[in-house]
Amino acid sequence: MRNRWVVLAASVVTQTILGGVYAWSTFVPALIEDYGLNNAGSSFIFGLTIGVFTVSMTFAGRLLKEKGPRLTATISAVLYITGYLLASVSGGNYPILLLSLGGITGAGIGFGYVGPLSVGMKWFPDRKGLITGIAVAGFGGGAVILSTVAGVFIDSGLDVLVFFRLMGIILGTVLLLSAQCMSEPKSYGRQKQSQQVNLIREISSPQFLLITAGLFSGTFAGLLVIGNLVPIVRSSGLSVVEAVAAVSVFAVGNAVGRVTWGHIFDRFGFPSIPASLILLGLFISALFLYLPVWSILIATSLIGFGFGGCFVIYASAVSRHYGVDAFPILYPLSFLGYGAAGIIGPVIGGGLADLTGSFESALGLSVLLLISAGALTFRGLKIFNGKEESELTRSSEV
Repeated sequence: MRNRWVVLAASVVTQTILGGVYAWSTFVPALIEDYGLNNAGSSFIFGLTIGVFTVSMTFAGRLLKEKGPRLTATISAVLYITGYLLASVSGGNYPILLLSLGGITGAGIGFGYVGPLSVGMKWFPDRKGLITGIAVAGFGGGAVILSTVAGVFIDSGLDVLVFFRLMGIILGTVLLLSAQCMSEPKSYGRQKQSQQVNLIREISSPQFLLITAGLFSGTFAGLLVIGNLVPIVRSSGLSVVEAVAAVSVFAVGNAVGRVTWGHIFDRFGFPSIPASLILLGLFISALFLYLPVWSILIATSLIGFGFGGCFVIYASAVSRHYGVDAFPILYPLSFLGYGAAGIIGPVIGGGLADLTGSFESALGLSVLLLISAGALTFRGLKIFNGKEESELTRSSEV
């Protein structure tokens, strides 16, 4: 069983590299100053990356189920390398940057994201939540690592496009090597998986709809906050330096939350869904209060902690209810809720702030949505009864 630790290590490395997508804002000032981009154009590149990431996961999930994790992870690495190398020779041409980073690299992230989650659940069937949390914690921590490294090099005068080239060559090579370590247990490899997912039936089932609604609500609120975190905490009286610290403690809380909520789901199961939503709503409510700086930073870290749960609880819920064989097909479809939240959450937050002059209405909307979703999922817990998966060789429920 030692091989499963190699697979887990490769999964964490893969997720950490792909999670660097959240360090995008580190590159924006250099792209604006050196290559004439503007804030709107830079934001659209990031938005397109997230959109392509979530959509491409649906195709990657099908390929993963049919051909296995090594091929999908290899495709991810090739797309990642291609995207960053193309961006590095773009000369700052906006359409090329949009295609390379938003389109090609975004697809690479989508093809690489789902494999580590799926194989981890199969190698550690009795700790699906915890293992998923460890893997996606890498995705959350990747932005901290990349933004720190990129900041040092770019601040020292390195051209941002040259840094993209280094990312493509160095990180892309590590991705490619990690892809070769991706495998499923032999028991899964020998199965003929004759049962197929009845897609229409499952995505219209009340369980799937509740999982997706919870995922959308949690990520909508979390992304609304993180997308506007600096102005939100600045309006509470924090200095620029303290606001930057708030971003860091959010990231730390996010990474810790991914691991912790995975363990909580393993222990308590589906009740973790409403609990996480209601707690996130309470954490965000703290931003309405006039608190000292240290209290705001603690509240920010707790919001990150609650937000991190969204990336492990719902993956674990899909696996536990539908089975690990159906996971590569159904979870990417549920994850589209995150893609929708990523597009509209920060925009609605900023728009309401522009209209009202403060972020109180946006935060209030987030809290209302979270409490409503928490109540809805709590009432719906009974429909998950009897769906506990504990055997490694269990075949798909669908």
